[in-house]
Amino acid sequence: MLVVNKFTRFLWKQFSQITWPALVTLLVLHSTLSWVLLRWAGELALLDFHEYLYYYVVTTSTVGYGDLSPTSEAGKYIVALIQIPLGLAIFGALLGKMGQSVGKVLRQVMTGEKDFRYLDTHILIFGWHERRTGKIIEHILGDDKRQQRKILLCVTQEMEHPFYENGMVEFARLRSFTDNEELERIAAKKADRVIVDCENDDMTFTTALKLSKIIADDCHISAYFDEDEKVEMLKNYTTNVEANSSRTAEMLVRSMQDPGSSKLLEEMMSTLRGVTQFSTEIPKGAPSSQFGQLFYYLKQNHDAILLAVAKDRIGMEMKLNPGNDYVIKPGCVIHYISKQRIIANEVNWQAVSKYVIK
Repeated sequence: MLVVNKFTRFLWKQFSQITWPALVTLLVLHSTLSWVLLRWAGELALLDFHEYLYYYVVTTSTVGYGDLSPTSEAGKYIVALIQIPLGLAIFGALLGKMGQSVGKVLRQVMTGEKDFRYLDTHILIFGWHERRTGKIIEHILGDDKRQQRKILLCVTQEMEHPFYENGMVEFARLRSFTDNEELERIAAKKADRVIVDCENDDMTFTTALKLSKIIADDCHISAYFDEDEKVEMLKNYTTNVEANSSRTAEMLVRSMQDPGSSKLLEEMMSTLRGVTQFSTEIPKGAPSSQFGQLFYYLKQNHDAILLAVAKDRIGMEMKLNPGNDYVIKPGCVIHYISKQRIIANEVNWQAVSKYVIK
């Protein structure tokens, strides 16, 4: 008896709220009832599966092409009194439910409530700045040879999707940047790149510190601070976060001492025009080579200028313009300027190690 009561309450909930299971059940029952009644009426020409599917949809939706229709008096009564009246109600509810579902999805997209657990190797941006965030996304998309990863903008402010028209940019509004459930919703563990640029340095620090413990080993985090103090603190607690701060004072002095320095830096950092600074990790299986060998190889074969070599992707033990005999090992990251990014498999590393400087 208890089982029957539970089943009855379940059915009442499904049909009273017009759920998808209820609608599908009604549709199946109605189409089956109509088929049985038409068979009883002798309308055998309508009952083949393919013919009936076409007939049922066209007739019940009242499109009514007229190429298939009952011919007997009983069949016409069945269609007029049972199939069309009940079918119209079901089809109306079905269309209404579809519109409701589509509207719900659109609202979730606009308000940032969508679930992104399906994403993989995506780019996460934490924080919203009305002017700066748009430029960050523009520069990411400006890389001609970038892997076509989705960009997921994560905010805590009450706002709607600011880049709705851009299909490469998704939007998530979180309760907190350090909430475990929310980080699961945006698939933080599967992200490939992360930018942390929050409203203030304290939020940036806690977010970067939290993410550094949960991201994948090959994921890279970039964090921006207004003050140098938090940069040094973060370096003491993490080894996989590249922390940066404003260099306004340094740039003002450099521009004063060497006019054009700020313009040079702007050109090197922009992916939207001209030659840009890029980095590429040397594959693990590549042979070791010398800085001079790689310098001349890249210039002659890729029209690129090698600038520096670092131990890893966050720039540890970076050597800027070392001597020609400086040894570059597999796993190191090279920094260079070029018209476009050089993918690791585009370089003949075997040829580099045997390259003769002319």
